[in-house]
Amino acid sequence: KREESLMKLMQETGCEIIQENGQRKFGGPPPNWEGPPPPKGTEIFVGKLPRDVFEDELYRIFSTIGPIYELRLMMDFSGSNRGFAFIQFAHRQDANRAIQLMDNYELRPRHHIGVVKSIDNCRLFIGGIPKTKSREEIQGEMERLTEGVTKVIVYSSITDKTKNRGFAFVEYINHRAASKARRKLIPDRIQLWGKEIAVDWAEPENEIEEDVMSQVTVLYVRNLSLTTTEQVLRELFNRVSDDNVQKLKMMRDFAFIHFSSREKAEKAMRNMNHTEINGTTIEITWAKPV
Repeated sequence: KREESLMKLMQETGCEIIQENGQRKFGGPPPNWEGPPPPKGTEIFVGKLPRDVFEDELYRIFSTIGPIYELRLMMDFSGSNRGFAFIQFAHRQDANRAIQLMDNYELRPRHHIGVVKSIDNCRLFIGGIPKTKSREEIQGEMERLTEGVTKVIVYSSITDKTKNRGFAFVEYINHRAASKARRKLIPDRIQLWGKEIAVDWAEPENEIEEDVMSQVTVLYVRNLSLTTTEQVLRELFNRVSDDNVQKLKMMRDFAFIHFSSREKAEKAMRNMNHTEINGTTIEITWAKPV
């Protein structure tokens, strides 16, 4: 009966169930999917599952909330599930609704499941990098060795902006690509420029809703020269934002600059990002609310 139910689900959806590395994948992507995978924040963790729950039951319940991109059920060698699964929705708002509606849901009589946001860590810490290497060189090497690199973050030495601090953060398109890269970069197997490296998961960034981030009026400015003063920074950013800097807090080689409106902050970012101040190229991003 179970096999019949799973076969019926595959026929109805056009998705296959593929077993690999202790998990069964259903979908990812589903038929007729166009474009890249869903963004971060679309995956949920479903725990406290009865061991005889399978894709048919989970899919039918969770697909009532919104279209599902992929369902991954963790399996053990006996053929039972391991008590948890990951479900990725096509849209972030559906993932949020699933958490609200399904956490503590009574899946079976007196058996309640737990549903929370999945921590989709896509970032690795790479240590032991020669300090003379630039961000472009590091990114080129990581793209040569691993797949799915989307961004490399390098911090310049506070006292010598021509050198990095000996480490970098590498971001990947998704958790799976990052996990695969981490396994490949195991010390003793891979060296960068003849040096042994340290590889580990970086602390995942806190996910902040897009509608919250779209209201932010504070810029985070990094890679400042130690010779740059608050007065110089204020004058430069006032010049490109129609004298709109409300507050400026500088700490060593970075600063937070507050503006009275989003529009003026955007104008300042457009004009100042990747420009040179006192011999160093600055980088600007939106500051994340605490």
